[in-house]
Amino acid sequence: MQAIMIQGTASDVGKSVLCTALCRILANDGYRVAPFKSQNMALNSYITKDGGEIGRAQGVQAEAAKIDATTDMNPILLKPKGDMISEVIFNGKHYANIDALSYRENFVETVMPEVRSSLARLSESYNVLVLEGAGSPAEINLKNRDIANMRMAHETDAAVILVADIDRGGVFASIVGTLMLLDDAERARVKGIVINKFRGMKELLNDGIGWLEEYTGIPVLGVIPYFDIHIEAEDSLALSSMRFKKPQYYEFAIDVAVIRFPHISNFTDLDPLFEEPDVGVRFVTALSDLKNPDVVILPGTKNTVEDFLWLQQTGLMQRILQLANQNVRIIGICGGYQMLGEIIRDEHAVESTGGTYLTLGLLPIETTFITSKQTVQVSGRSCTGHEIEGYEIHLGRSVATKPMKPFIQFYDGRTDGIYTEQVFGTYVHGVFQNRPFTRDYFNTIRMQKGMEPISGDVLSDFEHREQAYEMLDRHVRPHLNMEKIYSFISESKIETK
Repeated sequence: MQAIMIQGTASDVGKSVLCTALCRILANDGYRVAPFKSQNMALNSYITKDGGEIGRAQGVQAEAAKIDATTDMNPILLKPKGDMISEVIFNGKHYANIDALSYRENFVETVMPEVRSSLARLSESYNVLVLEGAGSPAEINLKNRDIANMRMAHETDAAVILVADIDRGGVFASIVGTLMLLDDAERARVKGIVINKFRGMKELLNDGIGWLEEYTGIPVLGVIPYFDIHIEAEDSLALSSMRFKKPQYYEFAIDVAVIRFPHISNFTDLDPLFEEPDVGVRFVTALSDLKNPDVVILPGTKNTVEDFLWLQQTGLMQRILQLANQNVRIIGICGGYQMLGEIIRDEHAVESTGGTYLTLGLLPIETTFITSKQTVQVSGRSCTGHEIEGYEIHLGRSVATKPMKPFIQFYDGRTDGIYTEQVFGTYVHGVFQNRPFTRDYFNTIRMQKGMEPISGDVLSDFEHREQAYEMLDRHVRPHLNMEKIYSFISESKIETK
């Protein structure tokens, strides 16, 4: 097994997307390739076929590599809950809620043998691993317990490619500074540098690249132009960089307001809405910003109780109820669905100090938190007649207090959610990724507003994702020194069947 590792000078420099690109490029070129990230901190997760929970980035990278994701690809997932405490997902299952100090001092070394076991299993099935680092490898205060960067490079004998984001400025200082803070053995692992998110004429960068290569002795393997590609993000840093698909002054015909909870999670549920014609999506954190939308969405959250209390304190709860009385459409997904109900009971203090909370009362359900988490891929047919695929990931169990139309009848016999024309809620993440459902839902709104519905076939989400992966290949490949990268893994190539 050979390994390439993508590390970055900072968070959000494009490590995940570059790993995704390499997974698709190598898969297209006949390699058996798999992604790996030993430890991931993310609020967007992915559910494997056997019900394991991993970081969404590794699930996406597995798709790009044309393979099924497994928990070996991300053995440790940290999901922040607030107050320096994270839920630790280990080998795909809930392990414990652990504070940062205990995690660092006690947990990391305990689980290293299992991390190595994950690597060993992957090496039996694949001949190339594309590893992703976390944050920066040069965090001095974390290095002695960092298992996501250089330690993994040493474990796998990986060639490290250091990525820097030129769009944020200071690219040369960030590269040189990172290399200076590595020790000799770590620095020797860095075989190449990639400058990412470049805007402008590359010719104007050539002098800087020449200086950088001479100063560091490390070749620049590529300069990747900025490209707005629809690849799912893994954490809330991406929320701050989300942009409208049209200029912000554009008046969208359909206004969708998404409540940006303090603990928002799995917000990739909303990605298809950014691609839906006539639809503008905006994230709302203050009462003054909510205004008069056509649709309000309460998305998933890592802490339903705390975020519901925040909803009350900000005045957003009262305004949402006013909008509901004005027949504005309200949608709740997972934690947002729980808030749409009448009561949340947390008797075991799963997400709070314990107690019962009266919620929005827009749907006749009562939710009780229990200590076991539901994580499963699901499929079924919605009451609107659409095929629905997605995944569940929640601790609460919700029951209707009176007969209502369920949103989905699963093929395993279960039902989920409640659907009315004005208000619907579901535990199913990825509901909008079912594009025919999404198109028909917004066509109903179009017609109510006197607009023409959009007709014609709509691509499936799988087709959308495949297009994105192929576009990523075509965008990244010409700007990387692939011959040099192939030299890192020359012994791993197999014939394409």
